[in-house]
Amino acid sequence: MGIYVEAKVGADFDELWRLTQDPRCHQRWDLRFTEIQPLPGPEDAPVRFRYATRVLPGLTVAGTGVSAGERERRDGTRTSALRFSCPHPLSPLAEGSGYWRYVPDGDGVRFLTGYDYRPRWGRAGALLDRLVFRRLMGWATAWSFDRLRLWLEHGISPERALLNWIAEMAVRALVIAACCAVLLAGPLQIAALTGPLGPGTVFALPLAAAVALTLALIKNPLSGTPAARRCLRTPPLRVHAPRLLLRLEGPTS
Repeated sequence: MGIYVEAKVGADFDELWRLTQDPRCHQRWDLRFTEIQPLPGPEDAPVRFRYATRVLPGLTVAGTGVSAGERERRDGTRTSALRFSCPHPLSPLAEGSGYWRYVPDGDGVRFLTGYDYRPRWGRAGALLDRLVFRRLMGWATAWSFDRLRLWLEHGISPERALLNWIAEMAVRALVIAACCAVLLAGPLQIAALTGPLGPGTVFALPLAAAVALTLALIKNPLSGTPAARRCLRTPPLRVHAPRLLLRLEGPTS
């Protein structure tokens, strides 16, 4: 089962291409990578690069990849394809491939990706991937696409968008913790806390806490906060990998 993510970006075609194809820009908005560094090679050949992801403080896994792009296509779209491999034993991804498509759509661009990979660690790794890691990768991809959209549409830098997300998640977490504390408290504890507010508060406060808890869990994120839910996660039709990807050799070839 591959991962698919699509976002509608109201931005200039060339600017979207630049922010996704320039490694220095790419590493700023894509949560999956900490560093992307091009490797020396012929100008007319596919671009080889080294990528790194900081998993924990002091722990970074790195791999290599190769990418190629088609900027001019007869149908007006653009395509970029890549293959990658990671020899690090702690990386749950052994190797994989994927593509980006840029499709003009009215006043914007449909920016979409499809990719898949082979997990590491045998059957245990395959199970862990199916239950946890593949879901996490899909979420991180969608979150990153929306972060890129905010950069292009509203001028919110990737660094500012991350701070917005952290702040909003912190507020939601505090609200959830406070509401759970109220809902788990007994009537006598609530009465002791509210004191002079009256006996009606013993019943009103849990109701208010339940409403606030529900809102904290399901309310849409603020407009300046990246959110994976804004992206399409299921392809509208059956999609196929571009021919460019089929012709692209892996980084170790």
